[in-house]
Amino acid sequence: MPQPQAKQRICKKCFLKDLSAEDQKNMQRYLDAVKKQDRTKDSVYEARLAVCSACEKLQDATCQACGCYVQLRAAVRHGKCPYQKWKE
Repeated sequence: MPQPQAKQRICKKCFLKDLSAEDQKNMQRYLDAVKKQDRTKDSVYEARLAVCSACEKLQDATCQACGCYVQLRAAVRHGKCPYQKWKE
């Protein structure tokens, strides 16, 4: 009789980079599609993700306030936090 596989525990406060390899590839595809002139600086991107990681609305790499993938929204220069928590 086959052994039941251990169920993968998903952290509710994670970004896609912390989830499956397939999710990571899909997110990278989206990020690569953002034109260079529309991207935030790396320092701004990391600062935005730091704010999101501490937010109670982050669940499974998604903002529960607006439904976006926070990594994608943070990467786009004109992206905005629905709670106006980002400084830039």
